[in-house]
Amino acid sequence: MAIEIKAPTFPESVADGTVATWHKQPGDAVKRDELIVDIETDKVVLEVLATADGVLGAIVKGEGDTVLSDEVLGSIVEGGAAAAAPAAAPAAAAAAPAAAAADAGEDDPVAAPAARKLAEENGIDLASVAGTGKGGRITKEDVVAAVANKKSAPAAAAKPAAAAAPVVVAAGDRTEKRVPMTRLRAKIAERLVEAQSSMAMLTTFNEVDMTEVMALRSKYKDLFEKTHNGVRLGFMSFFVKAATEALKRFPAVNASIDGNDIVYHGYADVGVAVSSDRGLVVPVLRNAESMSLAEIENGIATFGKKARDGKLAIEEMTGGTFTITNGGTFGSMMSTPIVNPPQAAILGMHNIIQRPMAINGQVVIRPMMYLALSYDHRLIDGKEAVTFLVTIKNLLEDPSRLLLDI
Repeated sequence: MAIEIKAPTFPESVADGTVATWHKQPGDAVKRDELIVDIETDKVVLEVLATADGVLGAIVKGEGDTVLSDEVLGSIVEGGAAAAAPAAAPAAAAAAPAAAAADAGEDDPVAAPAARKLAEENGIDLASVAGTGKGGRITKEDVVAAVANKKSAPAAAAKPAAAAAPVVVAAGDRTEKRVPMTRLRAKIAERLVEAQSSMAMLTTFNEVDMTEVMALRSKYKDLFEKTHNGVRLGFMSFFVKAATEALKRFPAVNASIDGNDIVYHGYADVGVAVSSDRGLVVPVLRNAESMSLAEIENGIATFGKKARDGKLAIEEMTGGTFTITNGGTFGSMMSTPIVNPPQAAILGMHNIIQRPMAINGQVVIRPMMYLALSYDHRLIDGKEAVTFLVTIKNLLEDPSRLLLDI
C-alpha cells in the first residue's frame, strides 16, 4: 500500500516552499518518524517525517522544486523491503523471469519488473546499468545505485538548485562561484530593500557605561546559574528589560503603521536577532515585559540552539513589535541596523570596549558600548527616539532603576 508524503501545512504568511534535501532515495528503507525530506521556506526549514515503516517509492518533487501547502512530495510503500516493487502487478511479478527473457533483445536489457519501474520513475536508461543478478539480470538494487550515482554527479543534476555550485576557473587561477540564493536569504534581501524604500528611516546614537551591569553580572552570575537550573546570566536580558521598560514610557516606539492607522501594541513582543548558518533569523520573546531575567535568558538560549539546529518554528519568528540585534557578538563597534517592517524601531548593541572617559573631572577607563536606534520617522519624532535611547542608557547605567521602576 502506497502512502503519500505531503508537504506541511504552511501558515498564511508562507505562500510556498522549496524542496531543499531528500535524505532518502527511491528504494531506501524508511522507519516511522524518520526524517525524509527538508522543505525550505522564506522563514525556516521544515522537516517532513515518515508516517509509516516501508520503502521510499517515487519522488514527485525533486530538490529545487517549489511546493505548496499539503502538496504531494512522493510516496512510501508499506511493508519493508518486500514492498520495494509497488508498481509491479502480481501477475507480472509471477511471470517476471519468463517475460523479461522473452522481451529482452540486444537493446532491451533483462531486468526485474521492480527495477524497470524504478528506472522509469527516475529517468534511468537500463542499457547503462550493469546487472548483478543471475545471468546479468538487473535488480532493483542495481537501479537504486544508479539513481544515487545520478544524483551525486554534477553533470547529471536535473535541477539547477539541486546541483553542486559550479566553479569557473579563469586565467591566473582566478575563481568565481555562482550559487542560487536560498529562500531565506532572498527574503532577507527583499525585506531590507522594502524597509529602506517604504519608510523614512533614521538612526540616532548614544553610548552606555557598562560598569554597573558588568559588576552586577560578575557578582551574581554563579548564584544565578545555580538558582535557575543552569540558565546563564548574560547581557542581553538586561537590554531586553531596559527596552521593555522604555517601550512602556514611549508607546510610539512599540507601535506600527497599518495603512492610514497607527496600531499601538499593549504588549512587548521583542524579536532577538540570532545568527544561523542559513542567515539572520529573528525569533520573538512573547510578552517580554512580563518576563524575568531568567526567563529571558532561557528563551534566548533556547532560540539560539534551535537556530543552530534548524529547528525554529515559523510561529516563533512571526510577529514582534520591537527588535534588538547584537553586532557586538562579532566585534562590531558601530552600525545602523535596519528596521524590520511593520515594526517602527530596532535597537543595535555593539562591542564593549575599554575607553578613557571624563568622570567628575578625571579621566578613567570604563567599559563602553555604542547604542544605535534606527526608527521610522513617519511614526516616531526625533525627540521621542533620542529620549527613548537615553532612557535605556540610564536604566543600564543604574540597573537598580529597573527594580524601582524609576
